[in-house]
Amino acid sequence: MNVNIIYKLLEPDFVKELFNQEILTKYPNFKKIKKILITKIKNNVWHTTYHVVFKYETTFEDNEGKLTRMPIYCSAHSSEPRKNVYEVLDFLWKQDFGKGNLSIPHPLFYSKEFNATFYRGVKGETLYYFIKEKDFSEIEAILPKAAAWFAKLHRLSTENARNFNYENSRISTVFPGKENVLMGIVNTYPEYAEIYKQFYKIFISNEESFLNSTEKRWLVHGDAHPENIIKMSKRKLAVIDFTDLSLSDFARDLGTFLQQLEYMSNRKIEDLEYTEKLKKIFLENYFKLSKIKQDESLNKRIENYYNWTAVRTANYFLMKHDPQPERAKPLIKQVCKNLGLKVGDF
Repeated sequence: MNVNIIYKLLEPDFVKELFNQEILTKYPNFKKIKKILITKIKNNVWHTTYHVVFKYETTFEDNEGKLTRMPIYCSAHSSEPRKNVYEVLDFLWKQDFGKGNLSIPHPLFYSKEFNATFYRGVKGETLYYFIKEKDFSEIEAILPKAAAWFAKLHRLSTENARNFNYENSRISTVFPGKENVLMGIVNTYPEYAEIYKQFYKIFISNEESFLNSTEKRWLVHGDAHPENIIKMSKRKLAVIDFTDLSLSDFARDLGTFLQQLEYMSNRKIEDLEYTEKLKKIFLENYFKLSKIKQDESLNKRIENYYNWTAVRTANYFLMKHDPQPERAKPLIKQVCKNLGLKVGDF
């Protein structure tokens, strides 16, 4: 009987030896690893395949016997690329995202054996945490920093950057891909089939129209939402999860973030007027810091990605293991309204 290889990364002795080889040499002030506490953050393990995120709370000892605890994470997938995550983090770290108050996780190493990226995590609470807690002062303090982080990313020169995740650079091919999305809807929710086809025709046409009109591309995070924004301290903020980073239209990050900020805030705070205030804080700070001019053309691109993200959110609720179609329906209706499409009998 074959045992899934990923189980090795849940064996403390194996992980300790791996870290001795790959990590200890990166920290000359530490002489040994004392202890590793393993936590399963995401633990999707099947017969031979897997999609996992493990946390290793690692205790190092220096030459004077002082102990230092460091959170080290592993993101591994049996079939999807993970080397690109390491390469993205390494590229951004060398572009000064490892310095100052706008940060990222520190890349440590990539393991071909496990198709896994290991990185030093960032400590703090997510923006979503403060939204759930209705901590208005914290939310309003974090948003300008989040805007500054995305402005810094979008200002980076792409001259020495490659397209780290080519498929994720276009709506038509973003995982799981348009064809797979439509096939899933046709087979499971046929009442939404025609409207979904219209949605994707509009989204893709709008995106292609812009991207085909210019050779310019920007580094785009690709999964901008409040759960990926981490408040590390009063002044320091980090963004995590770089699986989807690619070269595309920066408006994607703006539209995606605004939709997710709105959706999460409306559910947890239940104040539509306040949610609009939050969106305004983010956008005003972004345009001020990025020095990008906001015009009607850009607003339409942001709106296109906003609507696409709403449909992706709806699709998540429709297709997940324990579907919640009642949460998808209002999103689909809202996008129909935004696009001037007729709402069907659903």
